[in-house]
Formats: sequence, C-alpha cells, structure tokens
Amino acid sequence: MTTLITRQELAELVMSQHITLVDALPADYYDQAHLPGALNLVEAEVEARAAELLPDKDAAVVTYCSNASCGNSQAVANRLAKLGYTNVRKYREGIQDWVEAGLPIESKAAA
Repeated sequence: MTTLITRQELAELVMSQHITLVDALPADYYDQAHLPGALNLVEAEVEARAAELLPDKDAAVVTYCSNASCGNSQAVANRLAKLGYTNVRKYREGIQDWVEAGLPIESKAAA
C-alpha cells in the first residue's frame, strides 16, 4: 500500500515546491480545479506518459483524486510503483479536503 501524506505535510511541500503532484482525475475535472502545479495523469496513460512527465524515478511524487472514496490516486500510484518510481505517496483525502480547508487551487480555464 502506498504511504499516505497529510494535508499539512502536503501544503508544506507545495509551498516549498519540493514535490510533484499528480492529479489522477479525468482531464475534465483537472481542467476545472487542481492543486497548485499539479500534473494530470490518469491510470490508463501512466505507462505512455510517466517517463515524459516524471523523468526522475526517485523524485517525490504525490498522487491525489477527489476524496477518500476515490480509487484513482491509488491506481496511479500502483502503476508508478510498478514502473520503478521509488518515492510515491498518496493524499487520500483529495482535492475535496484541500478546498474545504480553504487552500488555493488552480484551473485550466483561469490560466
């Protein structure tokens, strides 16, 4: 099972920019709202796009999706681990928790 990361830990890493965030939701949801600096990568595209998006297999990566009941972040984390990524964690509570805490988000529409 993938190691979990708390909202507080994640917020600190986002602020320091020492993390690569992976939004595991479909592009339509990612376009509407995602955590600052997050990349969009869904399970079906991990093998095809991971090397391009995440060239350093030892870099800190955090996957997330909508909330604790969403399995997308775990599915992407599992596929990354199978490809040899060594430092993958999961923000189980997802963007719903992030937004409810009043933390900033980005949207493709606003860009």
